[in-house]
Amino acid sequence: MRLLAAGAAVAAGARQATARETHIERLIYQARVYPQISQRIDFISAALRGTRYLGYTLIGGPRRPEKFVVRDDGFDCVTYCETVLAAADARSLGDFETVLKKIRYHNGVVEWRERNHYFFEWCERNVENGICRWIAMDGAVEIKKTVDSQKGLSKRRFAMRVIPRAVFLANKPMLERGDIVGFVSHQPDLDYFHTGFVAFARNGTLLLRHASGSHHRVVDERMERFLARYSVRYVTLLRPQEPQPAV
Repeated sequence: MRLLAAGAAVAAGARQATARETHIERLIYQARVYPQISQRIDFISAALRGTRYLGYTLIGGPRRPEKFVVRDDGFDCVTYCETVLAAADARSLGDFETVLKKIRYHNGVVEWRERNHYFFEWCERNVENGICRWIAMDGAVEIKKTVDSQKGLSKRRFAMRVIPRAVFLANKPMLERGDIVGFVSHQPDLDYFHTGFVAFARNGTLLLRHASGSHHRVVDERMERFLARYSVRYVTLLRPQEPQPAV
């Protein structure tokens, strides 16, 4: 469930990716009927439920050339969120690939050192580029982390505004389908250990829709159950934003 080295493995443009790209393209087209990005995320993320969990498959490293890769037949928690978010933002397969680069890499530059290895940087950069915005809640607190779990990178020091679990659960009416929730790690050298989308059951039960290592696939599960199982103390929340028209 670590957020380092997320999982998409077929190089963009590779011959064997054609059928899978068609699946993504179909979901992009079908989602167009929904006017709000939260609805498109909910539709696309639901369509990918049951997809297998697959981690550590991005291509690149400190001494290995980075390759931009696209895959929809296996995800870890980060690449699931990236793929769904890019598809919900896009109007075509070409748009999808452009947006995915923008989400995964700082300024869309496909290089290993520009990849958003730590989820806090992923969040910050996707707020800066207008893909998402932070969701604030009364009762949030600031914590500090010094992370050093990614080999090849220098230490990072983050001041993080986080939401205590009880505050998060007490503010369910503030949440929307498709909000991105990050779960803060207990490890001193890691910022987050997992991420997924907010979803709701038909009866209104708050769910986490995510690529789950323990379930080996993309699933919906009760948010409270997940929080309790992993003794989550803090979360952060992002809300995806509608794409801005090209100028």
